[in-house]
Order: sequence, then structure tokens, then C-alpha cells
Amino acid sequence: MTSVVIVGTGIAGIAAAETLRAEGFAGTVTVLGDDPAHPYRRPALSKDLLLDASAEEKSRLRPAGYWTDRRIEVRTGVVVVSVDVAGRTVRLDSGEELRYDALLLATGGRARTVDHSGGAAVRVLRAMGDVAPLREAIDRTNSILVVGAGLIGSEVAATARGLGAEVTLLEAARTPLHRVLPPRVSALFEQLHREHGVELHTSVRLAELVGDGDGVLARAEDGRTWSAGAALLAVGMAPNTHLAERAGLETADGIVVDESFATSAPGVYAAGDVANRPNPVLGGRHRTEHWNSAQAQGAAAARAMHAALAGAPVEAEREVPWCWSTQYGLSLQVAGWPQSDDELVVRGSIAGRDFTVLTRRAGRLVGAVTIGRPRDVRAARTLIAERPCVDPALLADETQDLAGLAAAAVHGDAVHV
Repeated sequence: MTSVVIVGTGIAGIAAAETLRAEGFAGTVTVLGDDPAHPYRRPALSKDLLLDASAEEKSRLRPAGYWTDRRIEVRTGVVVVSVDVAGRTVRLDSGEELRYDALLLATGGRARTVDHSGGAAVRVLRAMGDVAPLREAIDRTNSILVVGAGLIGSEVAATARGLGAEVTLLEAARTPLHRVLPPRVSALFEQLHREHGVELHTSVRLAELVGDGDGVLARAEDGRTWSAGAALLAVGMAPNTHLAERAGLETADGIVVDESFATSAPGVYAAGDVANRPNPVLGGRHRTEHWNSAQAQGAAAARAMHAALAGAPVEAEREVPWCWSTQYGLSLQVAGWPQSDDELVVRGSIAGRDFTVLTRRAGRLVGAVTIGRPRDVRAARTLIAERPCVDPALLADETQDLAGLAAAAVHGDAVHV
């Protein structure tokens, strides 16, 4: 019987398994993950789960029995130690070997860290098992030092303030969330953190992070110091490529794949945080670290695998990534690839915290950032993918429905200048 093995129980791997069955794949589907927890919604870690441990059951991706009903074998707490691409087998830490006709590597990433001597008082947040120790540290000390004001760091800072803890947030860049937001919008989130009592410091070059009695102390290169009962390192993630490297696959900031998520080895695919894929809109290559993109990529990789196994043509799928974050009751959504030097088109009011910011580069729409306007994000993703040259005055005109402009672009109607 034809067999598909998926390494990774995150959303990319799970979406792939579900899509295989939805596409009518009748062979065996085995999903292997080193995380001992049943598949869960990773975005909840820094928000709902950190706020309320009882939300763990709600964070589960699927109820008990779901996988059995669909003949999907999900095995948690197991480690794949090697892949034999010639023999088409994977070897587990138990010594067991599994044969595959197609293999998906959805190995995700691991939290980056920095050298420190803070011991257990310094935490990271990447998996379900990281939540309870972090919450215990916050509850015990009523204070936390967060290093890194990206999405995870900013969300933890907001959640910790909701728990009543004192929060110090340190960022190496000039503004928080600088990797995903244009400066005018990141300035709004800087204001939000300060309004809610977060001690936020930007342009901080960290020199050391050390134990300080029962807590930690951070020292910047310019001599400034901050202390708290515990610290969270939220300085990004590194793709888990070790398995691919040992198997001889091509890697470069992730596992290198083509438009259909195929790696350099026959029958082996990669998707999610670990996949470095050609950018279908801007050219070049990119690796996306967002939940929604991992879900879309896992499903697309499954369709490609299913087609290849059936001997059918494999169609590449164009994806415009997007992500979301909730902080202090505001829902932020980001689509595409906004950069700090893009031209901005603003619909609504940034100061009023109800807006869509569209970012343009070389006359084309490349990104969108919204608060409170989810419909605009869907339309912006279509416009980014279709790449029409739209008059910025038309984009800024709020009497013009973005969804209508997007529909016109799809049908080739006159939205161009």
C-alpha cells in the first residue's frame, strides 16, 4: 500500500495529513512528532494558554477520535533520527524504521537563544511544555523581562500585563515589531505598550544576561541595566534543518524547495516554517514563520504529493502570507511582505486605531497592515498576488471597496493606471 510519512505534528504537518484524506488519498498516513503534546494551536501559547492554563483543551487542534476516524496515525513524543532517501525509509529513536513513498518534512523551528547565566529563570516559548514554567515564573515573581519585541515578545508582554505583572520589554531595533510593521504602525504599538504600563526600551544592544539573586539582570552595551524575577528570550526562531542536512538535502536558511514544495531528493517535500521557497510574487526566495502560512503550505504540499503519487501533473500554488496578533484587545493582521521603506497608503486612521495601511514598492502593492478590518486583508492578499498597478489615490479612497478592486484585478478590469 502507498505510504506517506509526515515529520512534524505542527499545523503544516497536520494540514498535510488532513488534505491528503480530503483529496482522496487511500494509502497510509503517519504523522510523527517529537512534541509529546497532542497537536495544538501554537498561536495560543503566548495568549490564551499563558493567560489561562484551563484553555489547554480548547487549544487542541482536533478532538479525540478525529484521527482514527480518518485513518491518520498521529504519533507524538517520537524522534526521527535519520532519513534514507535512497531506501525511502525513516528511522526513529526507538530503532523502528518506516517506509515511505512520499515524505514531508514539516520540522518547524526552535527558539533562538543568547548566551546567558540566568539558569532556569531564563525561559523560551516555543512549545506547549514551555507555557507552565513561564506562567509559574510570572506568578511567583510578579515581574518579567522580555528580550525581543517581535510578535511573541510583544504578545507575552501584553499577556503578562493582563496578569498584573511588571513587564520590561527590550528590543534591539528602533521600534517594536519592526520585522512585520512599517514604522508608523510600529510606533502605535510602542505607544500601546507604554499606555499599558510596559517599560519598553528600544535600540538596546544586550551585553549580558545573568542570574541576580532569585531573578535575572540584563546589561546593555551602553551600561544600562534592568532586572526582573524571570526573563523570556523572544529573539526569533531557527529552522530545524538537521534531519534534512543529515539526509543530504539542499539547505539554505531552511530546506530548499521548489514551487511545489519538492526538495532536492526524489519523493521528499518540505513545508511550513522550515521551507525556503521561491517567492511567487516578488521573485527570489523566502521562508515564512507564520501559523496561517504553515497551514496553507502543508495543504499545498499534500496536494502536490498526492498528484505526484497518482502520476498527475503537479500545479504550483501562489501564496501571499499573512499573520495576526492580538494585543491589549486590538486585532492586528499583516499580509504580504511590508518593509520599513515602502510607500504607504493609509485608509482610515492609525491614531484612531481603525485602519488599513497598504504598502507599495516600485508601483506595486506588496503588503498590508490592518487593525479591525479583516475583510481588507483578504482583498489585499488578492491584489498583492495579482500585481495590478493601481492608482494610490484609488487605494486611499475609502469609498472604493478594496474587495471590489481585488475582484476587478482578478477579472482584468480597469483598475490599472
